[in-house]
Amino acid sequence: MLWNKARRSDNVNDTRKGKDARTLTGKTLSVGLAATALAAAGLYSTLDTPSGDIPLAPSNIATPSAAPLAIETAEDLQLKFVQSVLGETEDTWKQLFEQSGRRYPKPSLTLFEKYVDTGCGFASSVSGPFYCPSNLQVYLDLDYFTRLEQQFSVVGDFARAYIIAHEVGHHVQLVLGMSEPLEEALLDQQTVTGDGGLEVRGELQADCLAGVWAHHAQRRLDWLEAGDIEAALHAATVFGDDNLQRSKNAVVKPETFSHGTSQQRVNWFKTGFETGRTDTCDTFTAVDL
Repeated sequence: MLWNKARRSDNVNDTRKGKDARTLTGKTLSVGLAATALAAAGLYSTLDTPSGDIPLAPSNIATPSAAPLAIETAEDLQLKFVQSVLGETEDTWKQLFEQSGRRYPKPSLTLFEKYVDTGCGFASSVSGPFYCPSNLQVYLDLDYFTRLEQQFSVVGDFARAYIIAHEVGHHVQLVLGMSEPLEEALLDQQTVTGDGGLEVRGELQADCLAGVWAHHAQRRLDWLEAGDIEAALHAATVFGDDNLQRSKNAVVKPETFSHGTSQQRVNWFKTGFETGRTDTCDTFTAVDL
């Protein structure tokens, strides 16, 4: 993936150790019903990792523990990668929103280490990158990518870009009102989990929107290399609820699904990538997921 072709976003807030958090400016988008419902439900995460895999923060910890400051390299490639991917999501979605007469409200992305206090409450990197709807921010612990490589063999820049694009997809579905069935069900305190449930449909929609982004980003930049799409599809396969449960030698329980099966996640990403159209991402009315 030739990610250096992309414009680097200035909406990345780096709060890792040894970094001075930059105060982000800009207007806050009022999303009313959606933000209230989704924030009450918690965080949107790409991968629902069992809590036993990565230790949670003790209840009395409010901030990351102190540690010697790392010497900053002349070129922080990880930071530049994240800035480039986010920048390309901004450029692509801005263009697509403008085609329908809308303005794209850019989300910010916060880099953190282990634990973070968000607009949706205190969180850890246990669930991977996530989107908080109440303050319209994506949160990412870069060490999580290393753990994905070690535990699930998820490798490659485009696999990582897909994960970021999935979280941005949650932002897009929120501001476009595409996930209203889920939002309304949450407000009514209805059950949304389970195979074919509204939570699964919301996650599959974010996968599809990540594919839409990938389609247009490739047309704009011609930045994908051999094996990139396969790497993203492998990541989608790994993140399937059925695959995650089997990886723990557990019985697959469809009634507990929250993100969809491996095949569903692959299929919806491919739908978005092949069509490049958001109207093909209506997972909430789809009969066959």
